[in-house]
Amino acid sequence: MPLFILRRVLQAVMVMLTVAFIAFLMFRFLGDPVNSIVSQDATQVEREQVRERLGLDDPLLVQYGRFVVDAARGDFGMSYRNARPVSALLAERFPATAELVLVAALMSLAIGIPFGIYTALRPRGVLSQALQIVSLIGISLPTFVTGILLILCFSVWLGWLPSFGRGEVVDIGWWSTGFLTASGLKALILPSFMLCIFQLTLIMRLVRAEMLEVMRTDYIKFARARGLKARAINFRHALKNTLIPVVTIFGLQLGGLIAFAIITETVFQWPGMGALFIQAVNFTDVPVMAAYLVLVSLIFVVINTSVDLLYNVIDPRLRTERKPATNAGI
Repeated sequence: MPLFILRRVLQAVMVMLTVAFIAFLMFRFLGDPVNSIVSQDATQVEREQVRERLGLDDPLLVQYGRFVVDAARGDFGMSYRNARPVSALLAERFPATAELVLVAALMSLAIGIPFGIYTALRPRGVLSQALQIVSLIGISLPTFVTGILLILCFSVWLGWLPSFGRGEVVDIGWWSTGFLTASGLKALILPSFMLCIFQLTLIMRLVRAEMLEVMRTDYIKFARARGLKARAINFRHALKNTLIPVVTIFGLQLGGLIAFAIITETVFQWPGMGALFIQAVNFTDVPVMAAYLVLVSLIFVVINTSVDLLYNVIDPRLRTERKPATNAGI
């Protein structure tokens, strides 16, 4: 187990270094950031002074090494557009994105798992067939179309929920939360539901498929033959084994929620990190773009590594497979 953890940590470090280098190279060709900083009538001397102050004249590897060292300390430099530390900008926007992703993830689990179980236990029922059709529509529709339809229905026609913004928030230290206000909770409903739709339908269909597969196994048939109650068979034995692959998929999709929150935050004008990234792209704010991609990649790596470790804990077969086959044939 310690060797497995060490190997996964080393792999995570290599992935982060590779992602940082790719992002650094990519943004080198997005345009000259000096044009976004100085005025249009700036002289060539002033441009060169700004370039020298930002270290843009240094060799590429020197700039990359400086970026990696500073990023490891949480220092991503100054925003070209806002003239503020990038880490401060991300800290201001991170609570909004974190709460949006958290609510979306919980909604996908709270709705997807029960629906998946129901459609597996009642595969020929009318409601099960309707849920299957709705899940196909949810996967097929583009995310921004779903968001526009939600706004049209619940904000424009019914007027129940706000169509943009985060509502009132309460500051708790550096963290700002909308969980403690009525308008903040109402503002969370539409964007979080839009963000969770794809993962919700994915979890529902995965639980259904795994549940149907588990229900056909020999030990479930043996449990029925022993006269165990259907509730015990379905929820104590079948569901427990069904949720093992769901843990892996949920962990992978949790990182996807953070990455794809960009679309949701754009549609609902949600003041999160995704909206900050879009603004940075429009103004060629390279430090903000690089910091955002590195941060999202770090979240992906941490989640995937945690899922691997958790999967290793809940599935003892993996621990058995990694043990050396000593005394084989004795």
